Amino acid sequence: MSVEIGKKVEDFTLPNQDGEKVSLSDFQGKHVVLYFYPKDMTPGCTTEACDFRDAHESFKELDAVIIGVSPDPAASHQKFIDKYDLPFILLADEDHQVAEQFGVWKLKKNFGREYYGIERSTFILDKNGVLQREFRKVKVKGHVETALDFIREQLQ
Repeated sequence: MSVEIGKKVEDFTLPNQDGEKVSLSDFQGKHVVLYFYPKDMTPGCTTEACDFRDAHESFKELDAVIIGVSPDPAASHQKFIDKYDLPFILLADEDHQVAEQFGVWKLKKNFGREYYGIERSTFILDKNGVLQREFRKVKVKGHVETALDFIREQLQ
């Protein structure tokens, strides 16, 4: 199962940082910026989360919500939100089912060690839940601005 540009994304439900169930369909009528990241509190993931935090109001003005997804548990997400004052929800995909749905659960190599984890990626859905743009193998620097520009220029 995978997602495809121009197609409606299949609904899913995951717990947020408070352990409450959140479904993608809860955001029908809003643009959705769904970003997958490897791990709370790591340097690249913290930079990316803080960049999204700093641009949050600009996304909100474009009627877009930001949703972060990682395999970390809800309690870890809550600490991450508290520490960096993140104004958006983080979803706990502990069994990486949604990451697999989006094709971002990958075999990674680091210092000669192989393991499975999240490949940093962002997906932008329109107000009807249709995938409009995907960014795979994201480099953090400048990425949030690129995502914001896409919504501003293509979805407004």
